[in-house]
Amino acid sequence: MNRVKWFVAAVAMGTLFFGCKAKEQPAETPPEKPKAEAPAQPKVETPAPTPAQPETTTSGPSATPRSAYDRLLLRPVALKEKAPETFQVKFATTRGEFTVTVHRAWAPIGADRFYNLVRHHYYDNASFFRVVPGFIVQFGISAYPPVSAAWKDADLHDDPVTQSNKQGYLTFATAGPNTRTTQLFINLKDNEGLDQQGFAPFGVVDGKGMNVVEMMYDQYANTPRDFQDLITAEGKPYLDKNWPKLDSIKTATLIGPAPGAAKP
Repeated sequence: MNRVKWFVAAVAMGTLFFGCKAKEQPAETPPEKPKAEAPAQPKVETPAPTPAQPETTTSGPSATPRSAYDRLLLRPVALKEKAPETFQVKFATTRGEFTVTVHRAWAPIGADRFYNLVRHHYYDNASFFRVVPGFIVQFGISAYPPVSAAWKDADLHDDPVTQSNKQGYLTFATAGPNTRTTQLFINLKDNEGLDQQGFAPFGVVDGKGMNVVEMMYDQYANTPRDFQDLITAEGKPYLDKNWPKLDSIKTATLIGPAPGAAKP
């Protein structure tokens, strides 16, 4: 009889241990997807956005976030225009404005991709979902799930690294060789160690623009990055619900060639 009681008690303790152990895992946490570049909670439903007409180069960005996406963003194969040798992009964000000057010669493949994405407003409404103090500010997952899905496998070949990842330099994120798609990061300090890993800068934040970049909300640090599958699937409403203090891009707009550069 004592043996039977001892056996029942042992089974009960084993069930409790494994039950508690299972609960230590975050609810609905997917494994980090290798394709997510270096980028749970209840599902957030959001209505499908209304497609907008494409916009060409303008003299400056609107301070009002766009409420729809350009239909051409659903066809990455169609966005292959060659970028000017130098051009500027103005970011209007929830922290203020900053301008990036792109030098195509630094990394032409990446510069062309960035040019086409900005020209069709890919980055409008996107969040700065990974802000690590003293390291990087990362962004580039579309606010709109259909757009993210379209670019998921639009990989680019690597550019040779011709510039160092200095403070303020803009670079595509990657999950390994030849896996660049849409995600970018701005270096918050000199990160020369990234050069040997194949990260090729193609632009730089101008002047005092880093004052704005350095103000991006950073207390979530790497945490949202670990949920890139859900961010991609649910879009900006998922980020807004779970990390409401994240800063975001209102508009990212082409404003023409860099000062002193010949027009394309």
